[in-house]
Amino acid sequence: MSAKPKFQLLTEFDDETGEVLAAYLQVRDGDVSETVELAEGRANADYDSQGNLLGVELLAPCAFHVLDSLASQYHDEAIANFIRKSPPRSLVTN
Repeated sequence: MSAKPKFQLLTEFDDETGEVLAAYLQVRDGDVSETVELAEGRANADYDSQGNLLGVELLAPCAFHVLDSLASQYHDEAIANFIRKSPPRSLVTN
């Protein structure tokens, strides 16, 4: 059984401009067993040893359809909404 979601949005900012540099959408606590690249150099998903999503790392602007595709894999509406609606706007493109 997977751990209950524990949503957190962790962000890194440029100290001079205040712009968002990266974000981590933490879905639940756990130890990362596998990281899957969702969009080359832009987005990664971390999973535990049982295949449960732990979080999504955004390193550069990423197309919304990448996040939407990941969110569509989850029947838990809270997880899907968190993935779709929580990323900083500057890290999501159309």
